[in-house]
Amino acid sequence: MTDKMPFPQLREQAIALRRAGNSLREIKATLAIGSNVTLSQAVRGEPPPAWTRRNRAKDDLHARARALRAEGATYNEIAAALSVSKSSVSLWVRDMPREGRLSYLEIRERNAAGVSSYWAAQRSVREARRHAGLTRAAAQIGVLSDRELLISGAIAYWCEGAKSKPHRRCDRVTFINSDAGLVQFFLRFLAAAGVAPDRLICRVYIHESADVDAAQRFWQGVTGLDAAQFRSPTLKHHNPKTVRKNTGPEYHGCLKIDVRRSSDLYRQVEGWAAASLTPPAKATGPSEPAMPT
Repeated sequence: MTDKMPFPQLREQAIALRRAGNSLREIKATLAIGSNVTLSQAVRGEPPPAWTRRNRAKDDLHARARALRAEGATYNEIAAALSVSKSSVSLWVRDMPREGRLSYLEIRERNAAGVSSYWAAQRSVREARRHAGLTRAAAQIGVLSDRELLISGAIAYWCEGAKSKPHRRCDRVTFINSDAGLVQFFLRFLAAAGVAPDRLICRVYIHESADVDAAQRFWQGVTGLDAAQFRSPTLKHHNPKTVRKNTGPEYHGCLKIDVRRSSDLYRQVEGWAAASLTPPAKATGPSEPAMPT
Protein backbone atom coordinates (compact mmCIF):
# COMPACT_ATOMS: atom_id res chain seq x y z
CA MET A 1 0.00 0.00 0.00
CA THR A 2 1.08 3.54 -0.67
CA ASP A 3 0.30 6.64 1.37
CA LYS A 4 -2.00 7.76 -1.48
CA MET A 5 -4.40 4.84 -1.05
CA PRO A 6 -7.79 6.07 0.25
CA PHE A 7 -8.63 4.87 3.72
CA PRO A 8 -11.84 3.04 2.71
CA GLN A 9 -9.84 0.97 0.22
CA LEU A 10 -7.14 0.40 2.85
CA ARG A 11 -9.73 -0.77 5.38
CA GLU A 12 -11.34 -3.11 2.84
CA GLN A 13 -8.01 -4.80 2.07
CA ALA A 14 -7.03 -4.95 5.78
CA ILE A 15 -10.31 -6.66 6.70
CA ALA A 16 -9.93 -9.12 3.85
CA LEU A 17 -6.45 -10.05 5.05
CA ARG A 18 -7.72 -10.34 8.62
CA ARG A 19 -10.49 -12.71 7.61
CA ALA A 20 -7.98 -14.70 5.62
CA GLY A 21 -6.17 -15.45 8.89
CA ASN A 22 -3.35 -12.89 8.82
CA SER A 23 -1.98 -11.40 12.02
CA LEU A 24 -1.73 -7.66 12.58
CA ARG A 25 2.01 -7.82 11.93
CA GLU A 26 1.41 -9.56 8.60
CA ILE A 27 -1.28 -7.08 7.57
CA LYS A 28 0.95 -4.16 8.44
CA ALA A 29 3.79 -5.58 6.39
CA THR A 30 1.61 -6.53 3.42
CA LEU A 31 -0.08 -3.17 3.14
CA ALA A 32 3.01 -1.19 4.18
CA ILE A 33 1.14 0.61 6.92
CA GLY A 34 3.56 2.77 8.91
CA SER A 35 1.31 3.74 11.82
CA ASN A 36 -0.12 1.35 14.40
CA VAL A 37 -3.00 3.80 14.89
CA THR A 38 -3.91 3.54 11.20
CA LEU A 39 -3.67 -0.25 11.39
CA SER A 40 -5.93 -0.37 14.43
CA GLN A 41 -8.52 1.86 12.73
CA ALA A 42 -8.38 -0.24 9.59
CA VAL A 43 -9.29 -3.52 11.33
CA ARG A 44 -11.56 -2.04 14.03
CA GLY A 45 -14.54 -4.26 14.79
CA GLU A 46 -13.04 -7.29 13.09
CA PRO A 47 -12.33 -10.17 15.51
CA PRO A 48 -8.89 -11.75 15.36
CA PRO A 49 -8.53 -15.22 13.87
CA ALA A 50 -8.72 -18.10 16.28
CA TRP A 51 -5.09 -19.10 15.82
CA THR A 52 -3.89 -15.68 17.12
CA ARG A 53 -5.70 -16.02 20.42
CA ARG A 54 -3.51 -16.94 23.35
CA ASN A 55 -4.29 -20.29 24.94
CA ARG A 56 -5.59 -19.59 28.44
CA ALA A 57 -5.11 -22.60 30.62
CA LYS A 58 -7.24 -21.09 33.43
CA ASP A 59 -10.33 -20.30 31.38
CA ASP A 60 -12.27 -23.02 33.18
CA LEU A 61 -11.23 -21.73 36.61
CA HIS A 62 -12.09 -18.22 35.51
CA ALA A 63 -15.61 -19.28 34.51
CA ARG A 64 -16.13 -21.27 37.72
CA ALA A 65 -14.92 -18.33 39.82
CA ARG A 66 -17.43 -16.03 38.18
CA ALA A 67 -20.21 -18.54 38.68
CA LEU A 68 -19.39 -18.82 42.39
CA ARG A 69 -19.27 -15.05 42.70
CA ALA A 70 -22.69 -14.78 41.10
CA GLU A 71 -23.97 -17.15 43.79
CA GLY A 72 -22.71 -14.77 46.48
CA ALA A 73 -19.44 -16.45 47.47
CA THR A 74 -16.67 -14.32 48.98
CA TYR A 75 -13.13 -14.02 47.62
CA ASN A 76 -11.84 -16.31 50.37
CA GLU A 77 -14.51 -18.92 49.68
CA ILE A 78 -13.79 -18.90 45.93
CA ALA A 79 -10.04 -19.14 46.47
CA ALA A 80 -10.48 -22.10 48.81
CA ALA A 81 -12.92 -23.89 46.48
CA LEU A 82 -10.69 -23.54 43.37
CA SER A 83 -7.29 -23.79 45.12
CA VAL A 84 -6.15 -20.51 43.64
CA SER A 85 -4.83 -17.31 45.14
CA LYS A 86 -7.14 -14.57 46.35
CA SER A 87 -5.40 -12.11 43.99
CA SER A 88 -6.38 -14.28 41.01
CA VAL A 89 -9.97 -14.37 42.20
CA SER A 90 -9.98 -10.60 42.52
CA LEU A 91 -8.64 -10.24 38.97
CA TRP A 92 -11.32 -12.53 37.56
CA VAL A 93 -14.43 -11.27 39.39
CA ARG A 94 -13.71 -7.73 40.57
CA ASP A 95 -16.13 -6.31 37.99
CA MET A 96 -19.01 -8.38 39.36
CA PRO A 97 -21.34 -7.16 42.12
CA ARG A 98 -21.80 -9.55 44.98
CA GLU A 99 -25.34 -10.81 45.40
CA GLY A 100 -26.90 -9.63 48.63
CA ARG A 101 -24.36 -6.87 49.25
CA LEU A 102 -25.81 -4.18 51.50
CA SER A 103 -26.19 -0.62 50.30
CA TYR A 104 -24.56 2.29 52.11
CA LEU A 105 -27.86 3.23 53.79
CA GLU A 106 -28.48 -0.39 54.82
CA ILE A 107 -25.01 -0.58 56.36
CA ARG A 108 -25.66 2.63 58.30
CA GLU A 109 -29.00 1.31 59.53
CA ARG A 110 -27.42 -1.99 60.56
CA ASN A 111 -24.65 -0.18 62.45
CA ALA A 112 -27.17 2.10 64.16
CA ALA A 113 -29.24 -0.92 65.18
CA GLY A 114 -26.13 -2.53 66.63
CA VAL A 115 -25.29 0.57 68.65
CA SER A 116 -28.88 0.81 69.91
CA SER A 117 -28.82 -2.84 70.91
CA TYR A 118 -25.56 -2.34 72.80
CA TRP A 119 -26.80 0.66 74.74
CA ALA A 120 -30.14 -1.02 75.45
CA ALA A 121 -28.20 -3.73 77.25
CA GLN A 122 -25.83 -1.29 78.95
CA ARG A 123 -28.42 1.30 79.98
CA SER A 124 -29.92 -0.76 82.79
CA VAL A 125 -26.46 -1.67 84.08
CA ARG A 126 -25.33 1.95 84.10
CA GLU A 127 -28.58 3.10 85.68
CA ALA A 128 -28.18 0.55 88.48
CA ARG A 129 -24.59 1.69 89.04
CA ARG A 130 -25.70 5.32 89.06
CA HIS A 131 -28.50 4.61 91.56
CA ALA A 132 -26.11 2.71 93.83
CA GLY A 133 -23.69 5.65 93.77
CA LEU A 134 -26.45 8.11 94.63
CA THR A 135 -27.64 5.90 97.46
CA ARG A 136 -24.15 5.63 98.97
CA ALA A 137 -23.61 9.38 98.70
CA ALA A 138 -26.98 10.15 100.30
CA ALA A 139 -26.19 7.77 103.17
CA GLN A 140 -22.97 9.69 103.84
CA ILE A 141 -24.94 12.91 104.40
CA GLY A 142 -27.96 11.61 106.27
CA VAL A 143 -30.36 14.11 107.86
CA LEU A 144 -29.02 17.66 108.05
CA SER A 145 -28.91 19.37 111.42
CA ASP A 146 -30.12 22.97 111.70
CA ARG A 147 -26.50 24.16 111.72
CA GLU A 148 -25.67 22.16 108.58
CA LEU A 149 -28.85 23.43 106.94
CA LEU A 150 -27.84 27.04 107.65
CA ILE A 151 -24.35 26.47 106.24
CA SER A 152 -25.47 24.71 103.05
CA GLY A 153 -28.40 27.09 102.59
CA ALA A 154 -26.22 30.17 102.93
CA ILE A 155 -23.77 28.82 100.33
CA ALA A 156 -26.64 27.90 98.01
CA TYR A 157 -28.02 31.42 98.34
CA TRP A 158 -24.59 32.97 97.72
CA CYS A 159 -24.42 30.95 94.49
CA GLU A 160 -27.98 31.49 93.23
CA GLY A 161 -29.52 34.37 95.18
CA ALA A 162 -29.42 38.12 94.62
CA LYS A 163 -26.45 39.83 96.26
CA SER A 164 -25.81 43.43 97.18
CA LYS A 165 -23.15 45.25 95.16
CA PRO A 166 -20.85 48.10 96.25
CA HIS A 167 -22.37 50.30 93.55
CA ARG A 168 -25.93 49.16 94.35
CA ARG A 169 -26.71 48.34 97.92
CA CYS A 170 -29.73 46.13 98.35
CA ASP A 171 -29.67 44.11 101.54
CA ARG A 172 -32.67 41.97 100.73
CA VAL A 173 -33.07 38.21 100.36
CA THR A 174 -34.26 37.31 96.86
CA PHE A 175 -33.92 33.85 95.40
CA ILE A 176 -34.83 32.66 91.88
CA ASN A 177 -34.44 29.22 90.36
CA SER A 178 -36.12 26.74 88.01
CA ASP A 179 -35.24 23.62 90.03
CA ALA A 180 -38.16 22.57 92.21
CA GLY A 181 -35.91 20.61 94.57
CA LEU A 182 -33.61 23.56 95.13
CA VAL A 183 -36.59 25.85 95.74
CA GLN A 184 -37.91 23.46 98.40
CA PHE A 185 -34.46 23.30 99.99
CA PHE A 186 -34.34 27.09 100.13
CA LEU A 187 -37.70 27.12 101.92
CA ARG A 188 -36.31 24.64 104.47
CA PHE A 189 -33.33 26.94 104.94
CA LEU A 190 -35.61 29.91 105.55
CA ALA A 191 -37.58 27.92 108.11
CA ALA A 192 -34.34 26.96 109.90
CA ALA A 193 -33.39 30.66 109.88
CA GLY A 194 -36.67 31.54 111.62
CA VAL A 195 -38.51 33.06 108.65
CA ALA A 196 -42.28 32.63 108.81
CA PRO A 197 -44.00 31.55 105.53
CA ASP A 198 -46.26 34.64 105.52
CA ARG A 199 -43.20 36.83 104.86
CA LEU A 200 -42.67 35.24 101.42
CA ILE A 201 -43.79 36.75 98.11
CA CYS A 202 -43.49 34.66 94.91
CA ARG A 203 -43.54 35.45 91.21
CA VAL A 204 -43.28 33.09 88.23
CA TYR A 205 -41.05 34.06 85.28
CA ILE A 206 -41.95 32.15 82.12
CA HIS A 207 -42.16 32.39 78.32
CA GLU A 208 -45.50 33.61 77.05
CA SER A 209 -45.80 30.59 74.74
CA ALA A 210 -45.91 28.20 77.73
CA ASP A 211 -48.91 27.18 79.84
CA VAL A 212 -48.73 30.03 82.36
CA ASP A 213 -51.68 28.92 84.50
CA ALA A 214 -50.28 25.38 84.80
CA ALA A 215 -46.89 26.80 85.84
CA GLN A 216 -48.55 28.96 88.50
CA ARG A 217 -50.33 25.91 89.92
CA PHE A 218 -47.14 23.87 89.78
CA TRP A 219 -45.13 26.32 91.89
CA GLN A 220 -47.97 26.72 94.37
CA GLY A 221 -47.86 22.97 94.85
CA VAL A 222 -44.05 22.95 95.21
CA THR A 223 -43.96 25.71 97.80
CA GLY A 224 -47.21 24.94 99.64
CA LEU A 225 -47.85 28.69 99.88
CA ASP A 226 -51.18 30.40 99.54
CA ALA A 227 -52.22 31.63 96.09
CA ALA A 228 -52.48 35.17 97.51
CA GLN A 229 -48.70 35.15 98.01
CA PHE A 230 -48.16 34.77 94.23
CA ARG A 231 -47.97 37.96 92.17
CA SER A 232 -48.89 38.13 88.47
CA PRO A 233 -46.40 36.14 86.37
CA THR A 234 -43.74 37.96 84.38
CA LEU A 235 -43.86 36.82 80.76
CA LYS A 236 -40.91 36.70 78.40
CA HIS A 237 -41.74 37.45 74.77
CA HIS A 238 -41.36 34.52 72.40
CA ASN A 239 -38.60 34.75 69.77
CA PRO A 240 -39.33 32.27 66.94
CA LYS A 241 -35.68 32.40 65.80
CA THR A 242 -34.45 31.00 69.12
CA VAL A 243 -34.24 27.22 69.35
CA ARG A 244 -35.35 26.51 72.93
CA LYS A 245 -35.03 23.20 74.75
CA ASN A 246 -37.11 24.21 77.80
CA THR A 247 -40.49 23.49 76.25
CA GLY A 248 -43.31 21.01 76.78
CA PRO A 249 -45.37 20.04 79.82
CA GLU A 250 -42.30 19.73 82.04
CA TYR A 251 -41.35 23.39 81.54
CA HIS A 252 -42.57 25.53 84.47
CA GLY A 253 -40.34 28.58 84.16
CA CYS A 254 -38.50 30.03 87.16
CA LEU A 255 -39.81 30.97 90.58
CA LYS A 256 -38.65 34.12 92.35
CA ILE A 257 -38.99 34.25 96.14
CA ASP A 258 -38.74 37.59 97.94
CA VAL A 259 -38.46 37.68 101.73
CA ARG A 260 -40.09 40.77 103.19
CA ARG A 261 -38.30 42.67 105.94
CA SER A 262 -35.14 40.65 105.26
CA SER A 263 -32.26 43.12 105.67
CA ASP A 264 -31.16 41.49 108.95
CA LEU A 265 -31.51 38.05 107.40
CA TYR A 266 -29.42 39.12 104.42
CA ARG A 267 -26.57 40.18 106.71
CA GLN A 268 -26.83 36.86 108.53
CA VAL A 269 -26.65 34.95 105.24
CA GLU A 270 -23.67 37.04 104.19
CA GLY A 271 -21.93 36.20 107.46
CA TRP A 272 -22.77 32.49 107.30
CA ALA A 273 -21.51 32.27 103.73
CA ALA A 274 -18.32 34.18 104.54
CA ALA A 275 -17.60 31.91 107.50
CA SER A 276 -18.27 28.79 105.41
CA LEU A 277 -16.09 29.95 102.52
CA THR A 278 -13.16 31.22 104.60
CA PRO A 279 -10.31 28.69 104.51
CA PRO A 280 -9.09 27.42 107.87
CA ALA A 281 -6.07 29.10 109.36
CA LYS A 282 -2.80 27.35 108.67
CA ALA A 283 -1.57 25.26 111.55
CA THR A 284 1.48 26.66 113.33
CA GLY A 285 4.12 24.86 115.36
CA PRO A 286 3.55 24.01 119.03
CA SER A 287 3.71 27.04 121.24
CA GLU A 288 6.62 27.19 123.61
CA PRO A 289 5.75 26.69 127.27
CA ALA A 290 5.66 29.86 129.31
CA MET A 291 8.78 30.51 131.36
CA PRO A 292 8.18 30.25 135.10
CA THR A 293 8.20 33.57 136.84
